[in-house]
This record gives sequence, structure tokens and C-alpha cells, in this order.
Amino acid sequence: MKNKYLIAIYSLTCLFTACTSSEKSKEERNDTLKSLKTVEIKDSINYMDSQIIPIDSITLVYETPILENDTFLTYIVDPKKQNLKLYWKDDKNTAFGNFQNLKTWLESKKQTLVFAMNAGMYLPDCAPLGLFIQNCKTQRPINKKSSSYGNFYSKPNGVFYIDSANVAVICKTEDFIANKKIKYATQSGPMLLIDGKMHSICKAGSSSTVIRNGVGILPDNNVIFVMAVKEINFYSFANYFKKLGCKNALYLDGVISGAYLPEKNWTDNDGFFGPMIGVTTNR
Repeated sequence: MKNKYLIAIYSLTCLFTACTSSEKSKEERNDTLKSLKTVEIKDSINYMDSQIIPIDSITLVYETPILENDTFLTYIVDPKKQNLKLYWKDDKNTAFGNFQNLKTWLESKKQTLVFAMNAGMYLPDCAPLGLFIQNCKTQRPINKKSSSYGNFYSKPNGVFYIDSANVAVICKTEDFIANKKIKYATQSGPMLLIDGKMHSICKAGSSSTVIRNGVGILPDNNVIFVMAVKEINFYSFANYFKKLGCKNALYLDGVISGAYLPEKNWTDNDGFFGPMIGVTTNR
């Protein structure tokens, strides 16, 4: 899968910083995406704390993958046995930005990237919009702001974290308690499932459909990462986690969602991301 649409969306982010959607015609925006296959999107994407960017179309260019039910790309992780971490910047304090950069950097550390996924919403400079903890150090503070715009602010939003015992947890932002035993954490929103119940944003039959990705905790305490590679609404996405037996699940992002999973013939090597989740093995 080649996520050229991510670059297009970032270009649109910069474009709409200076002007609103009413000031740019649909034809002008589509010029940015000419020669690329487009699909209609009805959601709005919140990339900046104070700005909502309406997206009328995005680009989907991808190879035929191996998918669960031809809709969901999934990867299950046992955090007690596998090397699951969160990534944002390299040794030079530069954001990785995409899976290829992360893969190359890990190879220099004699590690092999076996799975990666974008891990939450972010600003144009790739900085996480909410909490980000890496190696027990808080790189970005928790975001408890309220706003009427953007999926991140659809309360309750939540935090996915891994503690020093390699136990993975998803909780509501309001229930998160920072402590020195938390090794990795990322904040996003909305929560998809809260104690087995769907978030109120999940409406059956909703026409708001986009590519989405999220994370859930399975009954055996393993972690499942899911990307819907076909446009899907919140209800259908949350219901997939519910059918798997997850009690808590967190939405990571939509439209720009990407994954690196070569064992299932899915490799998004380009793109533009902020925080990322990665599973590695030693070379």
C-alpha cells in the first residue's frame, strides 16, 4: 500500500491554514489530487488544536493485501513476550514521519521492524496532540482540553499505555494516573468501547465513513491493532472490537491511517505520521 494520500492531506493542511474551505473551490482542491484515484470522505480531520480541516476527497492507492473479511487488517501482540514500543523521534530529535524512516533507524540498531501503525493524532510538525510517554519519560503532557470539533475531543477520549510489567491498558483520559511505572503511553480519541459499551459517537447506519485504525485489549490481555482498509463508520469499527471480546478500545486516527505488516503483504513505507507503534525483533 502506497500512502501518497498522506502527503496530499498534509499539503491540504498547509493550504487551509491560510484560507477556509469556502474560499477554495472543490476543483482547486481536486487539482492537488489529479491523476490519483479519489474516494468521497464525509469526516473532518483535526490536525491542529484550533483548526478543523474539511477534506472532500483523499487518495487511496494500494496493493491487494491479505485481510480479515477483506475489511480489517489486524495484528495481535503479546506485550509480555513481544517487543512493543512507541516511537516519535530519532537520536537527532527528528520525527520519523513514516514507517520507512523508522525501519531504517531500527536496522541501524540491529533490530527488525515486523509491525508498525500510526499511534494517535498529531500536529503538522508531527508532535502528538495529546499525552506521549516514551521510555518512562513524558515527551508531551496529557491534553484535557475540551472542544466541539475533532474526534480527539469527543469525550471520553483515552490513553493506551504499557507499564513496567509489560501490561497494556486502555483507559479514559480522566481515569489516567501518571506514575513512574508507565513506560509508553499515547493519547487519542474517542474511546470506542468503555467497559464493553460503545461510545455515544457510534451510530448504527451513520454515513460518515473513512479508513480508520484503533487498538483494543483482548480478553486474554493481549493487544489487538486494527485498521479498516475500507471506508467504515464508527459503529461498525467499534462493533468489530466488541465482537472480539474487547472491553476497552481506543480510536487512533482516521483517513491518514497506515500500517506496516509485511507478513500480510501490507507495507506503507511512505506517508506522514506523528507518534507510531512498533513491534521489533533483534537481528
